[in-house]
Amino acid sequence: MKQFKSHFWYSKSQRNGIFFLLVFIVLFQTVYFFVDFSSNEKINYNSTEVQYINKKLDSLYEVAQLERTPKIYPFNPNFITDYKGYKLGMTTEEIDRLHVFRSHNKYVNTAKEFQKVTLVNDSLLNALKPYFKFPKWITSNRSFSNKTKANTSIDKTTISTTDLNLATVTDLKTITGVGDKLANRIVNYKKKIQGYTFNSQLKEVWGIKQDVVQNVLKVFSIHQKPAVFKINLNTATFKQVLQNPYVNYELCKKIFDYRDEVAELQDISELKNIEGFPIEKYDRIILYLETK
Repeated sequence: MKQFKSHFWYSKSQRNGIFFLLVFIVLFQTVYFFVDFSSNEKINYNSTEVQYINKKLDSLYEVAQLERTPKIYPFNPNFITDYKGYKLGMTTEEIDRLHVFRSHNKYVNTAKEFQKVTLVNDSLLNALKPYFKFPKWITSNRSFSNKTKANTSIDKTTISTTDLNLATVTDLKTITGVGDKLANRIVNYKKKIQGYTFNSQLKEVWGIKQDVVQNVLKVFSIHQKPAVFKINLNTATFKQVLQNPYVNYELCKKIFDYRDEVAELQDISELKNIEGFPIEKYDRIILYLETK
């Protein structure tokens, strides 16, 4: 009981402190309710100072609006996706018309042709066409009826060669759908496989689309098969065989297990006897292998 009472026991100085605290609270509440702190001064909204502040606020608002507005960068309208078309203000029907047109391996080469295919209105076309970016070799006087050939018809004077194995990045970039990155990947893959032996090897380049492969092969071709360095499979090391661009670790192990089993391969075609051997890659794999 004494412990309970001790919580309510205050000294004289503590009681005085509590008393003055209550007095201050009552005093401040009285002032708050009964004293008017509002000003009777009227603001002149037509004054020079107010107008200047309003103009500043308006300019800041415009800057903020511009920063929130998505920026449009130059682009090839032939490769507009559903999302990009939506962001540009195109309707679903307009985007679908473009995709149907492109599905027939056709390309639009001018802003006028873009409008003819998509049926976008003049105001949207005028807003978009300053950002259209077509390949340099496209001329504005090509007729709309010849667009199937237009995507690969180029001025041969703009390229140094039509040999796929000798084509440079600059040469490849003249093809519709081939940008700087893809052109570099095509050249780098050629180095990796020691040159293109089959047209179909172009499909193995990472990120290349089927229609772009067709565009490239309509201009460039394999004039002469490259001299690919071959290694003797019967004497090669595991590491040497693994360097074959079409042989992974698992397949390499199967090849060596088979070699150990038969002691020596008499003909390279014996690789087909290996269980699980990728027959579809046989013609590519044997480019780098021999048995004599």
